[in-house]
Amino acid sequence: MRVVLQGMESCTVSALSCFIAFCLLVCLIGFIFADADFTLLWASLTGQRPERKLKGLVVWITGASSGIGEELAYQLAKCGSRLILSARREDELHRVKRHCLETSELKDEDILVLPLDLLERRSHETKTKTVIGYFGHIDILINNGGRSQRSLFLETSVDVCQALMELNFLGTVSLTKQVLPHMTQRGRGSIVTVSSLFGLTAAPLATGASASKHALQGFFNSLRTELTDYPKILISTVCPGPVQSQIAKNAFTAEINKPPPTVGHLKRMPTDRCVRLMLVGISNGVKEMWISQQPMLLLYYAWQYAPTFAWSVSDSLGRKWVQNFKAGRDADSANLTKPKTS
Repeated sequence: MRVVLQGMESCTVSALSCFIAFCLLVCLIGFIFADADFTLLWASLTGQRPERKLKGLVVWITGASSGIGEELAYQLAKCGSRLILSARREDELHRVKRHCLETSELKDEDILVLPLDLLERRSHETKTKTVIGYFGHIDILINNGGRSQRSLFLETSVDVCQALMELNFLGTVSLTKQVLPHMTQRGRGSIVTVSSLFGLTAAPLATGASASKHALQGFFNSLRTELTDYPKILISTVCPGPVQSQIAKNAFTAEINKPPPTVGHLKRMPTDRCVRLMLVGISNGVKEMWISQQPMLLLYYAWQYAPTFAWSVSDSLGRKWVQNFKAGRDADSANLTKPKTS
């Protein structure tokens, strides 16, 4: 009898070991093909659909004239959300509005075009009152406006660093400062801020941009802890990796008015996929979203759970990136190619 029981125990242990090994293998394979963190991917599989959760909500999008902001407008329009489209270029905002109306069931009065400059902080209170006066309330603010950087710090004017902090950080904080009291009065709402991979990791050629994104991460993580008495207010940060957009073409360089170098052909996530994952995260209350294809997604996890290893990888890639940048190669593909030789 004892021999039989021992045999059964041995079989159970073996079966359990095989099951655990199988689960780990499935997770590994899933991670290889993943384009977002596990929490966000799980929400995309089992959570609430944006088409149901976001229908009829009033959503204010900054940076809505191109890239991620433009795609947010299109997908939110199809979800039935009412929109405020903001950026500096009013003609581009009207173009985005026309496309939203052509591809959704929204009516003209469901979309408000509201030109906005994040640097003009004194205007933010008036702009917020305009939105509330038009729609009556704001359900979601998506802080998407901002610029990136492509330059070495040793060659970069401090004016560039100041401009990045003024735009990416203080402009976003200023608008949030005007919208948040309205949400606390209502007891609900969402403030979603598009940060970056640069907000979580180290990135050469982007010291000022990375500083502004790290500042956003720290600010909104701290703000979230101050709002524990408002459980229905979501503070969410989005950290996308390389995405197909115009942000690299509009990046700051060593001087304020100097155009950026040629953008390379680094593999980038399609904008529509990035935005779809963002909307899934918003619909399911995800507080921080990592959105990127491999191998950049692996870098997110390395910085989070194995920082010593991440530093080693970043130092190696950063050295090649800087060498190639100095040799005249573009900033995006430099880490994937060998430097030119003289």
